[in-house]
Amino acid sequence: MAATSRGTTPEPPDVRPRLTVLSGPSGVGKSTVVAHMRKVHPEVWLSVSATTRKPRPGEQDGVQYYFVTDDEFDKLIANGELLEWAEFAGNRYGTPRRAVQDRLEAGEPVLLEIDLQGARLVRESMPDAQLVFLAPPSWEELVRRLTGRGTESPEVIERRLTAARVELAAESEFDVTLVNTSVEDVARELLALMDVV
Repeated sequence: MAATSRGTTPEPPDVRPRLTVLSGPSGVGKSTVVAHMRKVHPEVWLSVSATTRKPRPGEQDGVQYYFVTDDEFDKLIANGELLEWAEFAGNRYGTPRRAVQDRLEAGEPVLLEIDLQGARLVRESMPDAQLVFLAPPSWEELVRRLTGRGTESPEVIERRLTAARVELAAESEFDVTLVNTSVEDVARELLALMDVV
């Protein structure tokens, strides 16, 4: 005889937050949007990537990135410790897997700010992730932002512009596109997509 339950309410479905991935071309303002968003909602956990890039002035290990050697990065890949990784402008960047999974399991909203290559890898390994594309208001504005930084050589800027054309062409692969006309507006829209109010 089959057991039946009487007078009990069904268990609520598992409503763990989805991983949200923010991507877009270099210079579009991803870091600025995320910094503003986290000032308003510090409970949103931003994954800190590992990178083989040297720190820029003012950057601290474990805050903007985990700065690692090429050998250390090779070990992270070999041990399956990265959710995704990519090479960009001669350096490698990757997302530590365990930290992301721990936060999601704890019910915390998790945001990854990564490049196109990384977003594609996350889509493969976590198909339920929400992919958000941050687009510039125009190509001219993106060029202005990239050349106005003053932190990179002309060769690096040219590589970034070439990569940006490829990244902009991939917009249709994303679930949602936000146009960065206002940091405050985009941060608010992103928080709404993540169900953070």
